[in-house]
Amino acid sequence: MNYTILDCYTDEPAGLGVPPYLGVYPRYIAGRLNEKEVNYITIDDLRKFKLNEKKEINRKTNIRIYNTTNKDISRILKKTDELIVVLGVHTPGKYLSAIPGTLREISALIKDISCRKVLTGPAVFGTQSMGGRFFERTDLSFFDEIRDYNFDFSDLRAKQGAYIIKQIPDLRIIEIETGRGCSRLKGCSFCLEPVKHKGAVFRRTGFIIDEIKEFYKLGARYFRLGKQSCFFSYPWIKELLEGIWKNCPDIEVLHIDNANPSFVTEDKTKLIVKYCTEGNVAAFGAESFDRAVIKANNLNATPESVYKAVKLINKHGSKSGKNGMPAFLPGINLLFGLKDESKNTHKENMHWLKKILDEDLLLRRINIRQVNIYPETDLFDTCKNKFIKKNKKHYWKWRNEVRQEIDNPMLKKLVPVGRVLKKVRMEIYDGNTTFGRQVGTYTLIVGIKKRIELNKFYDIKITGHMLRSVTGEIIN
Repeated sequence: MNYTILDCYTDEPAGLGVPPYLGVYPRYIAGRLNEKEVNYITIDDLRKFKLNEKKEINRKTNIRIYNTTNKDISRILKKTDELIVVLGVHTPGKYLSAIPGTLREISALIKDISCRKVLTGPAVFGTQSMGGRFFERTDLSFFDEIRDYNFDFSDLRAKQGAYIIKQIPDLRIIEIETGRGCSRLKGCSFCLEPVKHKGAVFRRTGFIIDEIKEFYKLGARYFRLGKQSCFFSYPWIKELLEGIWKNCPDIEVLHIDNANPSFVTEDKTKLIVKYCTEGNVAAFGAESFDRAVIKANNLNATPESVYKAVKLINKHGSKSGKNGMPAFLPGINLLFGLKDESKNTHKENMHWLKKILDEDLLLRRINIRQVNIYPETDLFDTCKNKFIKKNKKHYWKWRNEVRQEIDNPMLKKLVPVGRVLKKVRMEIYDGNTTFGRQVGTYTLIVGIKKRIELNKFYDIKITGHMLRSVTGEIIN
């Protein structure tokens, strides 16, 4: 039996699988199968094979085919008995060097492939690559099966699926799962995590460390403990972080992702600063600072708890590390379109963000998007897109005010002119400008005003600031 895993990339509230990240789904599936019978390919491979797209269009890197595996796709597909499609975006974003596949796109690309077809990943619960919309609707009858892979945490297949990295020629950050579900009895109104997993369960440190060790043996050096709703809720943080470094001493990047501000403590913050690498970010799912919105959507933190957590992480993590970025900072997620959103929502958001800025506290980034609406969530059941339609005319103005009045001055404090960012990997061209970033979570995009060799690392001195990115010049 010949299997082909087609990675169309995934993005969820808990878990990222868009390059340069390698998500958990392809690896777990590969662990269930015989290595000799499995081929891993990407949506980029299929686009290039089917549509014959070029690497550059009008002197701009074509990120639709950036992440190819350089395999003979025609030969692989002819030999394939079962095609397993990994797909699904629940929290759409803008990606520097990748574009996730959509259901409509994949249906056109694989309809004439003669084999058994299985759809899996977050798309089983709905998918949408654009913010502020309902889930994507399309005919799925050409799939022979729609399967929700439900992996037991004691299952060794996570470790056994590490071999998939050998089939990927480019750099990858390995997204590591530490927990599943939400520790709150009732989740946020928009979130699918409580739908996918009832209650919170945590993976034992031994299984996590063994999986990381396996990737480490195969050459992986970049890891993120990112597939969980809140890293601070993990019960054995010290044991886990110590164990990773004891077994894998030459890791270059070890970061976390999501954090519930209400669970941030001084002791756990100190541990993360001590054991993780610089440039680390705790993404706070604040979503809104408006108390009416917080109550109506059962959000996980009050304005005061978010502010307190921001202050605490700054206390221990704001000092710059050897790569030029602070050791550990918070990030804030804001959502437009939640229940009971009003003009006052923006006023409250700006009030608390200005408070953080005025007190010289640092945020690595503020992520703003429109909420997506999925079946079985409270938002879908109670008001659907009522508030998106009501307030959509305000969103551009609200977002622009945050970008101009908060993001830009914050960025100048974060990395002032003259600061050197080390090991910036250049990824794409846009005309005569080259863009890159350091390897890690929520890394800062750097633009160099000339075309330089891609996929190489450079030390960059900051020369200017945009709203959410910086310009620089090479010093090595």
